[in-house]
Amino acid sequence: MIPIRCFTCGKVISTAWEDYRQRLSAGEDPKEILDDLGLSRYCCRRMILAHKEIIDDLNPYQ
Repeated sequence: MIPIRCFTCGKVISTAWEDYRQRLSAGEDPKEILDDLGLSRYCCRRMILAHKEIIDDLNPYQ
């Protein structure tokens, strides 16, 4: 689960996650996707680029 807000600046970034993931799987350039989504700060870009979905890995242990 992606954090709702950027840890550094507090901007809401969770709304961009699904669009980013879909467009990335379609083969688009990550830089272009982030620019189109309005994520211009380094801290917000880091939150999206470095995120790893682990919820599916943790589900068997619940």
